[in-house]
Amino acid sequence: MNKIYKLDYESPIGVIEMISTDESICSILFSEKDKKEKYLQAETPSVLAECYTQLDEYFKGNRRDFSFPYHFNGTDFQKTVWEALIEIPYAETGSYKDIAVCIGNEKAIRAVGSANGKNKLSIVIPCHRIIGSNGKLTGYAGGLWRKEWLLQHEKSCKKGH
Repeated sequence: MNKIYKLDYESPIGVIEMISTDESICSILFSEKDKKEKYLQAETPSVLAECYTQLDEYFKGNRRDFSFPYHFNGTDFQKTVWEALIEIPYAETGSYKDIAVCIGNEKAIRAVGSANGKNKLSIVIPCHRIIGSNGKLTGYAGGLWRKEWLLQHEKSCKKGH
């Protein structure tokens, strides 16, 4: 059984809880905590420390892609959807229909939406870049206000570079 580690990151839009094994990140989710509870420590695995650093760089506008090891925990279909989400470029958006077409199953719009909602690697698997086909913001587990913030953050960082 792999040992599980937790670390909190205090982002401009709330505390993010990261969970890892010794080898890879398994979860990055917004928390309802008011402040950090789990801090970097001597026994924090390097993969978790690197995830923390890369998230910090992302929020400071200095990172667009993530390179630390992570793993998906889901069905083959969900993994296919999550892989397609990674292909949405920084500061750009797509729809459930775009993803369904991308994975070769354009009738699976609702299933794509369901898989999107089960993503446990927020920001890294950029489900915040999915908007309605009408151009409006759609559901986001972290809250629509966070989704809007992330999209604006990426757009302003892209303009600045």
